Amino acid sequence: MDHIKIKDIPENDRPYEKCLRMGPEGLSNAELLAVIIRTGSRKFSSLNLAQQVLELSYPGDDGLLGLCRLTLPELKKLEGIGTVKGIQLLCIGELSKRISRSSAMARTMVFDNPQSVVEYYMEEVRHLQQEHLYAMFLNTRNGLIRDLLISKGTVNASLASPREIFIQALRYQAVGIILVHNHPSGDPTPSREDCILTRQVLEAGDLVGIRLLDHIVIGDNNFCSFKKEGML
Repeated sequence: MDHIKIKDIPENDRPYEKCLRMGPEGLSNAELLAVIIRTGSRKFSSLNLAQQVLELSYPGDDGLLGLCRLTLPELKKLEGIGTVKGIQLLCIGELSKRISRSSAMARTMVFDNPQSVVEYYMEEVRHLQQEHLYAMFLNTRNGLIRDLLISKGTVNASLASPREIFIQALRYQAVGIILVHNHPSGDPTPSREDCILTRQVLEAGDLVGIRLLDHIVIGDNNFCSFKKEGML
C-alpha cells in the first residue's frame, strides 16, 4: 500500500475538503471513513488507515460489510487505530444496521409475508457470529406489537423454551408469533433443532390460541421460510 500523506494530496481532493465541495455522496468508501477517522498516525494518513480498515474483512465480505463484523481488538491491531477510533468505527457499523432496520420498518409496519420480515432483520442479524433467536409478537392485522431477543447460541428447546416465548406473547396480548433466527454459516437451511423448536412452538400455540405464523431462518442475503416451504 502506498503511504499517501494528506498534505501531499491537492487541497480540493482531500477527503474533508472534497466533502465540503461535493457532498458525502462524492466520496469513496475510504474517503468517507477517512473523514470519520480524522487523523492518522506517524506512519499512516487517515486515508491509509481507512483503506486498511476496509481491507480488514472476513473472507467473502466487501469492505463495508466487513466493518459490521469487526471487533474492537481486531481494529486495534492496525497501527494508528486506538480505542477511540475503534469505537467510532464500531458505532458507524452499528448505526448503519439500525438505519437499515428503521428504513425497513417504516416501509413494512405490517408483517404479512416473509420478505417483509427479512427486510426488517437482514442487516441486523446477517453479520452475527452466534445464532440469535427473536420472537415477533403481532396483533390481529399482523402489525408488530413488540419483538424480543429470546436466546443466543444454538437454537434448541433448552435455550429457547416455548414457555418463555408464550409468557411474553401473553404479556403483550399477541394473537400471532413469528420466530426469526440467523445462521452464521450463511446457509439458511433449517437444522433438526430448528424443526423441533418450530413444532413445539406450533403445538403450544394451538393450545393457548396464539398462532405461530412463520419461522424464518436468515442466512447471508438469503432465507428460508417454514411457511413458504410448507413446513408449518
